[in-house]
Amino acid sequence: MPFTANRAFKAAPRLLQRAKGMWYWDVDNRPILDATAGLWCVNAGHCRSEIHQAIMEQSRTLDFAPTFQMGHPLPFQFARRLIQHTPVGLEHVFFTNSGSESVDTALKIALAYHHAHGEVERILFIGREKAYHGVGFGGISVGGLPNNRAAFANRLLTDHLPHTLDLEHNAFSRGMPSYGIEKADALHELIRKHGAERIAAVIVEPVAGSAGVIVPPVGYLQRLRDICTAHGILLIFDEVITGFGRLGTPFASNFFGVVPDIMTTAKGLTNAAVPMGAVFVSEWIYDDIIKNAVQPIELFHGYTYSGHPLACAAGLAALQIYENEGLLTRGTGLAIPFEEMVHSLRDQPNVIDIRNLGLMAAIELQPKPGAPGIRGMEVMKLAFEQGLLLRVTGDIIALSPPLIIEEEHMSQIQQKLVKILQVVS
Repeated sequence: MPFTANRAFKAAPRLLQRAKGMWYWDVDNRPILDATAGLWCVNAGHCRSEIHQAIMEQSRTLDFAPTFQMGHPLPFQFARRLIQHTPVGLEHVFFTNSGSESVDTALKIALAYHHAHGEVERILFIGREKAYHGVGFGGISVGGLPNNRAAFANRLLTDHLPHTLDLEHNAFSRGMPSYGIEKADALHELIRKHGAERIAAVIVEPVAGSAGVIVPPVGYLQRLRDICTAHGILLIFDEVITGFGRLGTPFASNFFGVVPDIMTTAKGLTNAAVPMGAVFVSEWIYDDIIKNAVQPIELFHGYTYSGHPLACAAGLAALQIYENEGLLTRGTGLAIPFEEMVHSLRDQPNVIDIRNLGLMAAIELQPKPGAPGIRGMEVMKLAFEQGLLLRVTGDIIALSPPLIIEEEHMSQIQQKLVKILQVVS
C-alpha cells in the first residue's frame, strides 16, 4: 500500500466502504467526518451525482480514444473551460493522469523550452527543502523530503532552496507570516554557485502541503518571481494541492498575485472521481517549443491516458459544480471561522504551532522524546476511532476539508480534536 506502514495496517486495518458529501462510512457502517477532502482532492464533497452521471453517459459513447496523432473533442473543450480560471498568460494545457505525472511533465517542458531556445546547458532544477512534488524520478529529485528519495538513485541534477518554516519567529501565525521574505534570497546564492545559464527552472509549492501546510512569508513568492525573471529562469508552481479553490481563489497564483511560467495541477481537477492531472503553460513557452521544433513531433512526451474521455467528462462536470456553487471562491468567506476553529486548539496538550491559510491548516505537536512521528500516528488512529479522518505528516496534523464544509462541521472537528489531543497527552 502507498505511503503506509503495511505491517501495522494489516494488523489493524482501517477500511472505508462508501462516502457522501462531507462523510465516509467504514466497513462497520460508522460515519467518519472527512477533514482532509480525501487526500486534499475531493473539493466538492463525495459522490456528486452530476459527476457520476457525466462519467456514466460518457462511457456509453466513447470509452477511450488515442491521443497520439489524433484526438477527440473533450480535452479541447475542457482546456478551454479551465483557462477561463487560470491567471492571464497560462493559456495552454497538457493533460496527465496524476500530480506526479504533472510535475515530471512540467520539468520536461522546461527543458524542451530551453532546448528550443538554444540554451541547452540549462539542465539544473532548483527545488526546496520540505517540498513534495510526487513520486516520479523528476518529482523526488526536486522534492525536499529525504525519505522519498533515499532508496532511489539516478536522479535529475538539482539543488534546493531552504524551507520557510520558522517556529522561532512565526509560530501561531494567522495567514501569511510576516518574517522570512529574505529566505527567497537564497536563490541568489544558488545562482552564484551554479550559474544562471545552467538553471532551467525553480519549482515550489505556493503553500507546501504534504510537509505540513507551510505558508510562505509575505512577499516571498514575488521575490522568487523577480529573481527568476531577472535571470531567465522559469518559475513552476506546483498547485496539485492548492488548485481549485483551496485558498478561496481558483488557484494559489490568483491568491498571491504571482504568475508562474508553468503550473501543475491534479487532485481537485476532477474532484478525484477519475485520476487526472493538467499542466498549464505560458503562451510564449508553447510558441517557442512549437515554432522552433526541428522534428514533426514538437514534444516527445505523453501518456496513453492523456485527456481520457471519462476523466474529461468528470473534470467538466466537476468544474461546472465549482462554478455553479461558487466553490472556487467559497473559501474566502469560510477562512476566518476556519482560522478561529484551528487556533482555538492552541492551548491543547503538546501543541507547539498552528498555521493556516484559506481552507488548509496544520497543528504541529511536540514529538515524543526519541520517537518522532509516534504522537502523530496515535492521533490519526484515535481520530479514525472517534469518527474523524485526519492527515498526519510526522507529528503534524493537516486539515483540508471539502470546500462544501459548514461551520457546524468545523465545530465537530474542533470538539473531536480537543478530546483526541487530551487523550493522546
